[in-house]
Amino acid sequence: MLKIEDLVKTYGRFTAVDHLNLELTQGNIYGFVGPNGAGKTTTMRIAATLMRADSGNVWVDGINAAEHPVEVRGRLGYMPDFFGVYDNLKVSEYMDFYGSCYGLSRQERMMRTGELLELVELQKKKDNYVDSLSRGMKQRLCLARSLIHNPGLLILDEPASGMDPRARIEMKGILRTLKEMGKTILISSHILPELAELCTHIGIIEKGKMVYSGEVGDIMRRITGKTWLKIEVLSDVEKAVRILREQPSTGEMQVEGQTLEVGFSGGEEDLAELLHILVAGEVSVISYAREESSLEEVFMEVTKGYEDDLEVE
Repeated sequence: MLKIEDLVKTYGRFTAVDHLNLELTQGNIYGFVGPNGAGKTTTMRIAATLMRADSGNVWVDGINAAEHPVEVRGRLGYMPDFFGVYDNLKVSEYMDFYGSCYGLSRQERMMRTGELLELVELQKKKDNYVDSLSRGMKQRLCLARSLIHNPGLLILDEPASGMDPRARIEMKGILRTLKEMGKTILISSHILPELAELCTHIGIIEKGKMVYSGEVGDIMRRITGKTWLKIEVLSDVEKAVRILREQPSTGEMQVEGQTLEVGFSGGEEDLAELLHILVAGEVSVISYAREESSLEEVFMEVTKGYEDDLEVE
């Protein structure tokens, strides 16, 4: 749905995007992570045809964005980090205005407005003026606006910025619904735990270069080199510790009461085999679960040396 190949954008001597590559298939929610100034917003603006790259290519649904920008704009919805609203319009008028910009008929605009306001839970506010809405409501309205022409790709730059916890939860629910509808979403955010919960894939960008890109779990394991196992036993803690220390896939270990947290570097088969070894050793296992490293840990590991640029919530 979105393919970015060897993208470069410079401002004088400063390179904002440095030969960046990225690919999203349909139905992915792709989290774009990186320090301030890493090149996330510039990449998104180029993908949304709002800015020209110095070199490289962007394809949206197989269409070259630089060569056919108007056609591409009909296939994507863009929500910037700072957006404008027309305060003297009512919510329904605001949606109708943007629908007309995309050439929708009056009947189509009315139908899409009703569907989208229901999706973002603003149907009861359709006759309210935009300037009377809270910040969270305005952001949901701007998301609805970006969907008015039913695009397959959404490019969302910090969509939950400045929202209170309740509004963030509501926004996450909406994005999950859009994924279920088959939408492909590129989303940047500094609210890292929410990206980990929401995204199928993440890309970590640093100084305009893509450092890591792939499925969330795979990236966490690749960067940290291990996951953690949390094992609770009924008794025989010392026996469990002895068995675990003998295994090649286990490492650092912390014991608190009957609970053991163990560094684990193996795969799925090793995980199953380890449980089998514990049970065969007559250790009474109450619970056995793998805990992935957090996205914050991964982010901090990758961006070491750039702490002054970070803005993590």
